[in-house]
Amino acid sequence: MNVRLFAIPVLVLSLAGCLTSGKRGDTAMAVYDLGFAVDRSNLPIRKVPMAVEVRAPLWFDSLGIGYRLAYDEPARLREYARARWAGPPAQLIQLKLVRDSGLVAAGQGRARCVLRLDITEFSQVFDTATVSRAVLQGRVQWLDRGRGRLAEQTFAFDLAAGSPDSKGGVAGLTAVVEQLTAAIGVWEQERSGVLADCLR
Repeated sequence: MNVRLFAIPVLVLSLAGCLTSGKRGDTAMAVYDLGFAVDRSNLPIRKVPMAVEVRAPLWFDSLGIGYRLAYDEPARLREYARARWAGPPAQLIQLKLVRDSGLVAAGQGRARCVLRLDITEFSQVFDTATVSRAVLQGRVQWLDRGRGRLAEQTFAFDLAAGSPDSKGGVAGLTAVVEQLTAAIGVWEQERSGVLADCLR
């Protein structure tokens, strides 16, 4: 057997192993979304669906999981190296609202009104090296068919993260999105008079 010919496929396999395994000690990339659907039995009943549209600045809508060090350059947005979102956060939040609030994505169905969310902050904030919290801030608007504003509400959710790492950050951010989802349902009921044409 030709030793030179035998060495070629061995070399190719060795290179492939290097490319897929990375350096010794490297861990696989952790990919996160916002979890499973909640119980849908209590979803609001609407004769006409309401659409939802979630928007975020480009720097908050990448796949990176962002965090800030409030004690050192708080204006600097950093990202974890070995963890990322399964999709842009705005899309993940919109999917959760569609799934858990009985809404439809903007541009789909016969929606009469639109619930628009503008996310201005979605990150894990470290107050110290070991203490962090999940922060979600922004504005929600209810728009009529012509995109006229019917109601508006600013929001700011802040919840302690369970651990000072990407796992704790994701858990905290998932929890504040769930708080937002619940709050939207409450706000909708509180503004039922203004939103009467959207809800019937």
